[in-house]
Amino acid sequence: IPRGSGNEKGISDYLLNFGKSLGLESIQDEALNIIIKKSATKGYENAPTVILQGHMDMVCEKNKGTNHDFEKDPLKLRIVDDYIYATDTTLGADNGIAVAYAMAILASDDVMHPSLEVLITTDEETGMSGAMAVSPEHIHGKILINLDNEEEGYLLVSCAGGIRSTATLNIEKQDIKDKKLIKINISGLKGGHSGMDIIKERGNSNKILGRVLKGLSKEVEFNIVKLNGGSKNNAIPREAEAVITINSSDEKTVIDVIRNWNDIIGNELRTQDSGLKIEALSIDDKEEKEFTDESTKKVVDLLYIYPNGINSKSVEIDGLVESSTNLGVLTTSDTAVEFDSAIRSSVPSLKEEIVLRSKTIVELFGGEFTTTADYPGWEYNPDSKIREICQKVHKDLYGNEAKIVAIHAGVECGLFNEKLGDLDMISFGPNLYDVHTPDEHMSISSVRNCYEYLKAILKEIK
Repeated sequence: IPRGSGNEKGISDYLLNFGKSLGLESIQDEALNIIIKKSATKGYENAPTVILQGHMDMVCEKNKGTNHDFEKDPLKLRIVDDYIYATDTTLGADNGIAVAYAMAILASDDVMHPSLEVLITTDEETGMSGAMAVSPEHIHGKILINLDNEEEGYLLVSCAGGIRSTATLNIEKQDIKDKKLIKINISGLKGGHSGMDIIKERGNSNKILGRVLKGLSKEVEFNIVKLNGGSKNNAIPREAEAVITINSSDEKTVIDVIRNWNDIIGNELRTQDSGLKIEALSIDDKEEKEFTDESTKKVVDLLYIYPNGINSKSVEIDGLVESSTNLGVLTTSDTAVEFDSAIRSSVPSLKEEIVLRSKTIVELFGGEFTTTADYPGWEYNPDSKIREICQKVHKDLYGNEAKIVAIHAGVECGLFNEKLGDLDMISFGPNLYDVHTPDEHMSISSVRNCYEYLKAILKEIK
């Protein structure tokens, strides 16, 4: 069932009918969130109600040239050894696995558990508007188990907040006269989740394009026709391209310069992005307009200096990114170029600082800067009872305690704390890899392990 962010009606209706088919109280709210309630099993009538939570939407990314329509086509799943993949597209295990776990618990007649409120939200990946729309009248539990973590054996207890930003730089165009068209392609990057993978210092195709164009501007004169890169602001972009006009006499110089940049940046990213390819191709497209000299310079300079990557790291938790920006999408329209970013921070003041700095830079170029989908982080609770239960169960099952972690990615827990009052929350899940990319895959054995872990935790809550 196609379920990209903003296209959740089909999956939401399916889940609503699933709950009703089991004879359970099932609610679909105005944001298409689904709440399904199941009474406690015998002996658990006096236990506190538990909220099982995940999101139904997925990031829709595909390899270039892949013939797949995320609005209507089913995923082509395949199993390789212990892993399940889609084919040339994202898998959607982030966070379809939470939905699968919840459905299995709801349909079971042999799992012991307290009263359950299953909450499956919409639009987690692009703005968390589903979580923002959840009404307290539908949810009464005070223990929340979020199933949107991606590494078995880890208990997530804190996450970053975030905000989406859009910078718009208006452009002027002029007629193209006796020019050669060149396309500059950036490809072969790994990309990844803009929160979880930002620490890996992978290449950002949009920023690489800005660097290449800035370098090229020192060698030859050119005008931009269009430039585009990435498709989701919460995914590190893997591909970008620019079409430029040059004097025919400069074609060899341009190709040589771009080949040199391929070597330079390829060397810099040889460990984390060994597949990087930067190439210049002569094309015969019939374009009528190009950016003026002034607009070309403004766009190149803004793209070159636009904030991106890690802003700060935690000095308290080793290996934790504290704040960052991901310039995820670059698009050209008839009148403007847009820069779409995901800004994340576990420290609210640093999020505000990145927003203000980005806004200041954009306005210096005469552009407009707007923000949407501002969501809070989730602060660590030193007195969490559910964390203690999860640790006890993990030690009983595996002989050791789970690792307590905070992540730079955003989960919906911070919003739920604001919307539903003071919640005792934990997050865990099976091993997922390369999420938000067409290489996304999930360990089947880990799915089984975490399902047994979830059942044991529910059994322990009395």
